[in-house]
Amino acid sequence: MRVEQLGEGTPEIAVVGSIHGDEPCGARAVERLLAASPDLDRPVKFVVANERALAENARYVDEDLNRAFPGDPDADTHEGRLAHKLTQELRDCTIFSMHSTQSYATPFALVDELDPLAASVVPYLTVEALIETVNFSEGRLLESQDVIEVECGLQGSERAAENAYDLTRQFLGAVGAIEPPRAPHEDVSVFRMDRMLPKPPATEYETFATNFERVAEGETYARADDELFVADRPFYPILLSPYGYETEFGYTGDLVGRLDEQAIPGPEPTPER
Repeated sequence: MRVEQLGEGTPEIAVVGSIHGDEPCGARAVERLLAASPDLDRPVKFVVANERALAENARYVDEDLNRAFPGDPDADTHEGRLAHKLTQELRDCTIFSMHSTQSYATPFALVDELDPLAASVVPYLTVEALIETVNFSEGRLLESQDVIEVECGLQGSERAAENAYDLTRQFLGAVGAIEPPRAPHEDVSVFRMDRMLPKPPATEYETFATNFERVAEGETYARADDELFVADRPFYPILLSPYGYETEFGYTGDLVGRLDEQAIPGPEPTPER
């Protein structure tokens, strides 16, 4: 794990790249920002997370780091120990975590649940959608920290690396570390994950639906060898791809509405004494 800082003082903001080693866009964005060394109004911590997996161009060494949080210093796996170190390193920080995907070329954001942080940051990001992972956050960095996660584009592409850099600057603007590079917009579609779409062992896979576009009941959305998978009720595909995950095609989601239409829960009121 590589950790660098720009700006003076104790960082309350962190930018994290390459939790998965086969998603180099985040590491490239971090390297580019460190090389540019912009003047920051708030100190920021920059982290390249899974350097060993990155060197091997592998998603992980022993286990998926983004399913291993909060980790354990005595874990048997590299990622289990790394998750603990990363959790400690990011403590008390607002975090921007960059990923890429095999399922969709246009950036989108993910949060555990829609909250004031997401409501204040996401309007500054050039993302097509915001996903609430809700019951699918177990073991992910999203579960235990204040995190905005972004899928920057197609895995390994130059466009994803460019998007990662642009999105990071937009995030830094949204949290007051630099001048916001774009005006906010709240016409972002919000989806909530509902179910996982299991993927059985097979030789060949194919998907027929487009992420964030409604699949009707009875519509075929995927194939594993000669087995076809048909929607038993309508849904919106999220992270749907033939080979992105080992045991699932992706997830179903519900369209909640637009970001500017959502009621955002505020902080708990302080009890009167």
